[in-house]
Amino acid sequence: MAISTRYSDAIHIMAYINIYQNTKLSSENIAKSVMTSPVVVRRIMSALQKAGLIKTTAGSANPMLANDASEITLLDIYLAVEKDKPLFTVDPKTNPLCIVGSQIQTVLEHHYQEVKSSALGRLKRITLQDIIDEILVSYKNRKED
Repeated sequence: MAISTRYSDAIHIMAYINIYQNTKLSSENIAKSVMTSPVVVRRIMSALQKAGLIKTTAGSANPMLANDASEITLLDIYLAVEKDKPLFTVDPKTNPLCIVGSQIQTVLEHHYQEVKSSALGRLKRITLQDIIDEILVSYKNRKED
């Protein structure tokens, strides 16, 4: 099973839009940074726009953040692109006549929900500006080495 990079790509796109806001922000240029196709970038940007996180104008290569990066959380971005997708899934086909098979789903669901709540709570405290600041510091440090 392949793990989706949609969420990290969405954060990447939003950071790119903010950092390169005074350049041509075509889906082709953004796609070169993400190393994906412009179609994928446009799909993700569409989800971000529907969630009210970015503003776009049809036919214009000028997307903008809808709010200041310090007001956009990683949870906002996650919900925009992943919606209610579960972080973990429990195998629905287990043997109900087995001690483990009859109980594993209920037990794991409880723990998975606890972990999901914790993770979403943490994402709510990290802003896009935090990510952008870390990117810029990391880039500056790399150039100085």
